[in-house]
Amino acid sequence: MATRTFDAVVIGAGPGGYVAAIRLAQLGKRVALVERESLGGVCLNWGCIPSKALIAAASLVDEIREAAGRGILVEAPRIDLARLREFKSAVVRKLVGGVGQLEKGNGVEVIAGTARFTSATGIEVAGGAEPLRLEAPAFILATGARSIEIPGFAFGGGAVWSAREAVDLPSVPGRLLVVGGGVIGVELGTVYAKLGAAVTIVEALPGILAGVDPEAVRLVQRGLRQRGATIHAGARALGFERRGEALAVRIEVGGVAQEIEVDQILVAVGMRPSTEGLGLEAAGVRVGPRGFVEVDGQGRTSAPSIFAIGDVAGPPLLAHKASKEGEIAAEAIAGRRSTRDWAAIPAAIFSDPEVASVGLGEEEARREGRQPLVGKFSFGALGRAIAMDRAEGFVKVIGDRETGRLLGATFCGPEASDLVAEATLALEMGATLEDVALTVHAHPTLPEAFMEACKAALGEAIHAINRPARPPAGGRTDRPA
Repeated sequence: MATRTFDAVVIGAGPGGYVAAIRLAQLGKRVALVERESLGGVCLNWGCIPSKALIAAASLVDEIREAAGRGILVEAPRIDLARLREFKSAVVRKLVGGVGQLEKGNGVEVIAGTARFTSATGIEVAGGAEPLRLEAPAFILATGARSIEIPGFAFGGGAVWSAREAVDLPSVPGRLLVVGGGVIGVELGTVYAKLGAAVTIVEALPGILAGVDPEAVRLVQRGLRQRGATIHAGARALGFERRGEALAVRIEVGGVAQEIEVDQILVAVGMRPSTEGLGLEAAGVRVGPRGFVEVDGQGRTSAPSIFAIGDVAGPPLLAHKASKEGEIAAEAIAGRRSTRDWAAIPAAIFSDPEVASVGLGEEEARREGRQPLVGKFSFGALGRAIAMDRAEGFVKVIGDRETGRLLGATFCGPEASDLVAEATLALEMGATLEDVALTVHAHPTLPEAFMEACKAALGEAIHAINRPARPPAGGRTDRPA
């Protein structure tokens, strides 16, 4: 077995690993990037990117169906699944190819194969062109996470999809059962509902999208039901059997057994870290009780030479969090004093309407001992949203009553996933509600709703009736008279 030496080795080429490899190379390190499947990992190949391509296409179908209300008359849309699959795959190929060019352009050596630690400074790579031993004073573990399989619903065999099979769009089943009402289940359930499937969502918790603003959840539920979906909350999926061409699924709702006949099952109950077969014990890497690798603020594990980032290092399981952690770990290896010091990590759900949030919600603020000051503005009062015929939803901001500081924001409505960026920047910069309220926003645009929500929290909204509110004690003092 040949042995090769590098300054640093990254294991896993998802949005955490490939970014870490590039940053290491930028900092002058000789880097190897080991990946057993495709560059880009789950996110680019089977998750974030292909699902958003399908979401965009399914939303276009939805818009065409509703276009008559705006005076645009077209025949009922027909879906060519083969061409839609090719569109999705072309998007993936383009981005994966771009990652490859970036690694090459930065001098990163990409090595195909499966890695296993033999010590804290060495790994063996199998399954590639030839078995290799790689040695380095530093490693970054970025192996991500995989779909959780539940009893009675084994993946494979065609009847049960994981998210990976669902984004491949094998078919649009007449009746689709989604087990799991979290982000993945809701997003993919929405796609298939828009493409014409009769969707049923079974969620074990009291409601879908646990942890999301309840008002936003109600709007998402309404959107699903308007598209013919059925939602069973507080329910368990127990198993299924084939019955002719159909699948008879046994569920329990509120202690009462039911049976639902469907054509396809999608299990989307969450993700678990991918650590099996990595030889972490041999490297001295400690894993916590939930299976995530334990790390410090730089991503360093219990083995000083090994860092872990992204999903394998714990929630939130978000691609952009993994990328940022990749940069931090790379800079730590290069001797910089980087650490996880962000104010907040934004999250977006590509449901219909979209939901995005950053920072604290109202109840979270109370639990932290804050006195929350809440401002809300409806898209139903926003010119741009009305002109788009997308007036459903709202922006809600949470401020600190004592200091006037912005603590968090929730967006539910058109382009929420883009709108959350301004609130994230405001949190990172320590902005007050008044800072945002005093910032001139272009008109007519959707971001005006964020400004108006901050004004509403101060009792100064222009395009909404203000509720009485005691203004915060802190905040800017240079407000013009």
